[in-house]
Amino acid sequence: MLAVADPDLDDGPRTNRSATTRMCAVSREVRPIDELIRFVVSPEGWVVPDLKRKLPGRGLWVSASRQTVAEAVRRNHFSKGFKRDVRVAPALAADTEALLVRGVIEALAMAAKAGQVVSGFGKVEDALKSRQATDSVKALIHASDGAADGIRKLDAVARQNAGINDESHEFPVVAALTSEQLDLALGRSNVIHAALLAGPASNTFLSRSQTLVRYRMADDDKTAGNAAKNSPKQTVRTRTT
Repeated sequence: MLAVADPDLDDGPRTNRSATTRMCAVSREVRPIDELIRFVVSPEGWVVPDLKRKLPGRGLWVSASRQTVAEAVRRNHFSKGFKRDVRVAPALAADTEALLVRGVIEALAMAAKAGQVVSGFGKVEDALKSRQATDSVKALIHASDGAADGIRKLDAVARQNAGINDESHEFPVVAALTSEQLDLALGRSNVIHAALLAGPASNTFLSRSQTLVRYRMADDDKTAGNAAKNSPKQTVRTRTT
């Protein structure tokens, strides 16, 4: 008799490398893995998010949406999916978001160490106005709690120097972190604006920022897929909790 693979589970991180889609255990929809979060059970029996998809053990996939993760907790999808009693923190959805935020902060810190970030209104404005801006500046970063006037001015400079004249084409803007979180990432005080320069570390930051955006905004857009359309060539904005 042939064994039938469980659609809710994978057999471990090795099997994930070739997979491009998985089924959400809550919605039962098949999605690209970039629109999902993998959860595993720790040795102590707790359900934990495997954001890098590298933790050992069988994995259960849930849409990258805070509301969907909360629903999975509320409706006991983890015990059903893993087909065993597991321990699930009531605040798993919030804990998952906190881990996503930490990942974005760490990625920004690495980009800064690699010399791929400049901060401060004046320095950001100068970087945007330089002749090489369209090649070197890959995104603007604003504190989500920053003053609207400064944000609006730098956005206008970015669009002007990138030759963008209509709303259908956006210069990449990341507003996923608070000023306090930007301070932590960059090792400075009162950071409100920064510019992300070209480089591998910058790409990692943009990718992780998009995952955080998707997690926070998927429910606002009715589907994780719509939020996922925020690519590194579009505006990447999200609220903070």
